[in-house]
Amino acid sequence: MESDKLNIAVIGASSMGLSHMKGVVNNKNANLFAVCDTDAQALAAAKEKYDVPVAVADYRELVSSNDVDSVIIVTPDQLHLEMTAAFLRAGKHVLCEKPMALNVRECEEMMRIQRETGKMLMIGQVCRCTPAFIMAKEIVDSGRIGELFFVESEYAHNYEHVEGKDSWRKTPERSGFIGGGCHAVDLLRWIAGDPTEVTAYSNHKCLTEWPTDDCVIGIYKFPGNVIGKVFVSIGCRRDYTMRTVLYGTKGTIICDNTSPEISLYTTDEPLPDGKVSYTKPQKLPVDINNHNVGAEIDQFVDALINGKPSPVPPQEGADTVAVCCATVQSAAENSTLTIEYPKI
Repeated sequence: MESDKLNIAVIGASSMGLSHMKGVVNNKNANLFAVCDTDAQALAAAKEKYDVPVAVADYRELVSSNDVDSVIIVTPDQLHLEMTAAFLRAGKHVLCEKPMALNVRECEEMMRIQRETGKMLMIGQVCRCTPAFIMAKEIVDSGRIGELFFVESEYAHNYEHVEGKDSWRKTPERSGFIGGGCHAVDLLRWIAGDPTEVTAYSNHKCLTEWPTDDCVIGIYKFPGNVIGKVFVSIGCRRDYTMRTVLYGTKGTIICDNTSPEISLYTTDEPLPDGKVSYTKPQKLPVDINNHNVGAEIDQFVDALINGKPSPVPPQEGADTVAVCCATVQSAAENSTLTIEYPKI
């Protein structure tokens, strides 16, 4: 044990789990002390790759370990409440990957336990660490594109060959809109605020063997009379994208998480040739770092070491799940719903 560093355990040795392990290893104030996975082969590979001192198949062994300071949970969404509750009650700080849980009730329980224990709980809404989205938010906040009037984001993916171990993604309780679409919902919440109302539609034409609708569109009312839209497909035939467009009264931003630049259209700033154009955007270079979990972990560690509040507190994670669940319900009921946010 290195006394001057946080001893961190990563629960889950999937590709995302390995990304988190790399983030811990690259942080000078953190020590990758333990890894856990029920898959013996994945566990052994992770232990060897990062020379991890402790590797266990049962997370409960780490719950009772006095050597573990903090935990990163990168497991199927269905396990988030169970594991988060156990570690918080054992006095560990937790970074739990998105979505916080699959329903509001479980989110509320996690919030209660966090408050009871006083330990840090951060939710891994990684779009808040994506360079292009950070730049887009900074431009919006600066007023450069004026007042927002319409915002949209999409989570377009194909889950056909990514069911996960034991097909954990292919379960009735895990709508793709909650499990994956929470990225797009959280991104728009981060930029435009909490929507108050949703009308949604869905269908089921691509992944017909899956138990949930594979295409969902939510239309929202955001604060300030801003209209918004989120499109989620988990069966579309195209490359993964989170294309996002932010429309303001003085300009427009088009960005995503996999391109080396964002497009900025403005009405009050001339192009290099001195002309103002609505059709030739400024191309602003940006680093590509999709799923920037390294930055997420840096924020988590920095907050713990320096006594800062959780960078993405449980209320934020729960609010995003509330919007997602209301959207799925709206589509199922063919109704317009007022979004109710958890208040614990």
